[in-house]
Amino acid sequence: MSIDDRDAPDRAAPSAAAGNGGTLMLGTMNLLNLARVGRRFYVNQDPFDEAEYQRKTGWLGRQVQRLNADLLAVQEVWDESALKDVVRASGLRYRQVLAPGVESGAHTLRTPRVGLATRLDLQGVDLIERFPDGHAVTVPEIGLHEAFERPVLHARLRLRNGALLHALVVHLKSKRPKLLRDAQDNPLEDADDPRVQARASLRALVMRAAEAAALRDIVVRLLDGTRDPLVLMGDLNDGPQAATTQMIAATHAIAWDREARDTALFHAYDVQTASAVRRDVGYSHLYQGLPDTLDQIWVSEEFVAASRFAIGDVVRVEHFNDHLNEGRDRTRSDHGFVRALLRLR
Repeated sequence: MSIDDRDAPDRAAPSAAAGNGGTLMLGTMNLLNLARVGRRFYVNQDPFDEAEYQRKTGWLGRQVQRLNADLLAVQEVWDESALKDVVRASGLRYRQVLAPGVESGAHTLRTPRVGLATRLDLQGVDLIERFPDGHAVTVPEIGLHEAFERPVLHARLRLRNGALLHALVVHLKSKRPKLLRDAQDNPLEDADDPRVQARASLRALVMRAAEAAALRDIVVRLLDGTRDPLVLMGDLNDGPQAATTQMIAATHAIAWDREARDTALFHAYDVQTASAVRRDVGYSHLYQGLPDTLDQIWVSEEFVAASRFAIGDVVRVEHFNDHLNEGRDRTRSDHGFVRALLRLR
């Protein structure tokens, strides 16, 4: 699916913060089930009413304003029009705001989608639903897993210095146990049985690993034989050093193969050049009180200062996570947000 020209009611000049052509601000946000009033996004959750919707879009709009990203990746969007309401509430102006594959009012989606808002010149967008050939994997008791549960968004953008930028927005399968259900979504297993939980967690891991391997194929295809930079942003549902994440990034391979840099990805937090701003609070999610960094920004070596092919560097990475300690509220988000400032040469 290719989308090269979409409506953008928020079309306007970049903000003052983005006016310097030598910088690029990236951001990623998991929006926690952003849906319009009346849409039942999950069978066990009531739709938002008008008051909840206004609180949610207003709160998220203020967070978008705080991040003030030139390229903003978002996850868990059920309605594109709701995403546009969030951006409108932020008061910021973007050339394009989109969530491909989401139809406002269509209640057939089983999972939310990813989207983006950008001030950059958008050259085109692909929605990648199926794995590349050869990456299908059999999941125990379920069968062949050959497509992303939440399709990957691939955007091609023109930087202000003229370079072509590839951006991948992703949301991989969660660690939540994949329990067996019938066609009417009724459970077929005892979720309280610890043996069932283990088996269901195995299914979730196999699915996420399969998605990671398929995503690695996509990254290699985009980077191999070219010097076009690439950024990957989103909710990977695993930490930066986890096996599934490293399947995508392959940063560890550089230790024994220097040529692996050509197709490797680098965690923006690890390659930031303003090291004085590093903090030990760089997490984006809390589960049973334990912090983890599920939401991440990765860059190709063109944004690594030490690379001879660098066209810029990551100056600093910031985590916006104070709200995670303020209690659960579905009109906000259960994820922290990540922002990275890149400097272009």
